[in-house]
Amino acid sequence: MLEVFSKVISDHKPPSDATFSRHIQKHLDPHIAYLLSIRPMSLSMRECIRWLKKEMADIVEEDPPLSDADAKNRLTERISHFIRERITMADQLIIQNGLTKIQDGDVILTYAKSSVVENLLLETQKKGIDFKVIVVDSRPLFEGKHLLRRLVAAGIDCSYYLLSSVYVALKSVTKVVMGAHALLNNGAVYSRIGSAMVAMAASDKQIPVMICCETYKFVNRTQVDSFVLNELGDPDDLVHTTHTPSEEESAVLSLWRNQPDLRLLNLLYDVTPSKYITLVVTEVGLIPCTSAPVIWREYNEEFGKRMA
Repeated sequence: MLEVFSKVISDHKPPSDATFSRHIQKHLDPHIAYLLSIRPMSLSMRECIRWLKKEMADIVEEDPPLSDADAKNRLTERISHFIRERITMADQLIIQNGLTKIQDGDVILTYAKSSVVENLLLETQKKGIDFKVIVVDSRPLFEGKHLLRRLVAAGIDCSYYLLSSVYVALKSVTKVVMGAHALLNNGAVYSRIGSAMVAMAASDKQIPVMICCETYKFVNRTQVDSFVLNELGDPDDLVHTTHTPSEEESAVLSLWRNQPDLRLLNLLYDVTPSKYITLVVTEVGLIPCTSAPVIWREYNEEFGKRMA
């Protein structure tokens, strides 16, 4: 998304009666509105847009005013800097920090698929650490299958369970490591639906739960349940469990749309309360999730100073 905005900014030529600095936000707003109309934005995308709008506002306030070329260059450079520092390098630092918590003999459980968790596990394998992975997955997306395929191809000893068997899977687990869609201001983790169940089950068994999350996913929003804000998936995904049309037609819920008193709710994310999270692995270190609002405020301010 940021790369597309950078391209839009580079190609933009303001009208003759306006400067680039004052016209660029007006030019970007329809693009942002278009993205919103296509599908719900992730919380981290909203956070990046908030940051970009602040950068555009800062350029307008420059004294003396920047020329159009300088304003354009500064904005595109800051976007590339943000991508490099807050996303690309952040993932590498999270992997380095996460490696300090994995030892020989560990049995690590992860849920669904997170790219940063995947890279952490692959890097752990490269370091020669002797460990096993249990992948817990759930329908309808079955994202864990993609993670499992990558880990097995790398030679990692893996087991695969469905979410309904999470307590069986936890019997031999020493650590739970999961990704996050966002870290909320109250320390709760907003992640793929089912994550809360895994974290609560692990907490019940007194197994530490580690969340890998970049600081650009920290959001200044408080949420205590999954209904205040969420993304709805296609309800038919809950019905279509087979691949043959004849079997789908005979499925119990195949005619659910004809039932006036029946609705299917396919939530994509859930909220895990902070009390079930042991620590959060970020690019700025290992922190308790209750430190999220402090990190959000301080890190954003510090990043702004370094970019100035």
